[in-house]
Amino acid sequence: MTKLILSTGNIVSGGPSIIRKPGAYRSNLEFTNSLRSNFLAAQQDYAPDSELQSNGNGNGSANGFHQETEGAGHTPVSLWTAQEDGVLFVPRIDWSLAGLHEEPSRYQITVKLFFLPTASISDRGKYASEALDLVLKELRVPSIDLLVVSFPGMSFDGDCEWEADKLNSSQGNDDEEAATWPAIEELQRRGLAKNIGIAEFGSEKLARFLKRVQVRPTVDQINIKNCCNVPPPLVKLAREQNIELLVHSDCTDILSKGTLRELLGQGLQGAGVLADPETSVGGLQGDLAPQWAVKYTAVVRDRGVIENKGYFASADLVEY
Repeated sequence: MTKLILSTGNIVSGGPSIIRKPGAYRSNLEFTNSLRSNFLAAQQDYAPDSELQSNGNGNGSANGFHQETEGAGHTPVSLWTAQEDGVLFVPRIDWSLAGLHEEPSRYQITVKLFFLPTASISDRGKYASEALDLVLKELRVPSIDLLVVSFPGMSFDGDCEWEADKLNSSQGNDDEEAATWPAIEELQRRGLAKNIGIAEFGSEKLARFLKRVQVRPTVDQINIKNCCNVPPPLVKLAREQNIELLVHSDCTDILSKGTLRELLGQGLQGAGVLADPETSVGGLQGDLAPQWAVKYTAVVRDRGVIENKGYFASADLVEY
């Protein structure tokens, strides 16, 4: 099994061009198009010279695998990815360029962690630590201000706020969410996240959740694009429990298995990391299992300007 870490780099300044569209799926489009743009930029940055390409050389195996080129001008995957401690980074990351422009105290840093449906429930604590460690390393900060957790199977859709709140009450899995939360609490106890929060919890879900956790979330993010307003029962409960309600436009289905294979595959817009599943030619072979995705944003406090924003994602590649 091979672990893959995907990254977009900073998509605010000096990062790739982003396709932005309004609505609840903006984050998904922003994420996937940023990944694709970053893969292309890395291929161009690490491309061998024209003579090396014309000779058909450069199929190196620096990452522990042999990558076939797909014609002239195609940069071998081994040149623009990197193997570090058993993890394949796509693309390779120059950590010497990491960091913010000013002191960490000048920023409000928010991280949103998406646990994906194919992720192991028992490994969520490990995934949370992995994701946060990458963000801290990328920004070169000792901690973040807010960590928001998004669980799979949760949404806030309905013809009105009352219906959305009712439908939400039966979504997700109460036991799995409560079992995951101690790992998030531990990140706060360690001083890595000053505040912790959740996403897409309506009034009934939130009430049940609060009865089962030791450290209560300080924030509940909800996407009310399809239900008009924040449900009054949720407003009342959040006020009583001193929980801040925030709205967002993130897509909960942020990285599906099919989308990831398309991004890494041999198609016209693929990165060429994975082999063609039908011919087994062109790259790594195996079945993809996306584990988590994380979105981070660093805002300069006194100016309200986003200086750094990006994504990481992780997936396991299990050999056939």
